[in-house]
Amino acid sequence: MKIIVVCPGKLKDKWLKEGIDEYKKRLSRFAALEFIEVADCPDSVPVNEALKREGELILSHIKPGEVVWAMDLGGENVSSEKFSSYLVSDIEKGGGTLKIVIGGSNGISPEVRARADRRMCFGNITLTHLMTRLVLSEQLYRGFKIAKGEKYHK
Repeated sequence: MKIIVVCPGKLKDKWLKEGIDEYKKRLSRFAALEFIEVADCPDSVPVNEALKREGELILSHIKPGEVVWAMDLGGENVSSEKFSSYLVSDIEKGGGTLKIVIGGSNGISPEVRARADRRMCFGNITLTHLMTRLVLSEQLYRGFKIAKGEKYHK
């Protein structure tokens, strides 16, 4: 199984890299986790133009027929159990692969939002798009643990 996360921006913070690497290692017995980083737009670019550019780059990594999740503040707020259920069913639908999109600092373009098979959020809080990578990695691990009936989730 494979989970591919497509997201704008380069991850530079060592502590975030280390946290994500830890969850990639933990996840490896369930699925391979890969990140595809696309260029993000500088703050000097108008928001609509930034969303358009980043959206086009994100969509260039999504093939027809792939199951796609978008991490989106306007998406469904799900429990860890529901997240786990969606994870298992959508990986199965995707033939063992799931693509997940995290938007940049301005969010997700309408085109990416429209392409998503499922839109989810981690609650009403705002996370940086870089921090979302770490939270997502942990929730993927938790989701697999729940699905397998293993201890971790409380």
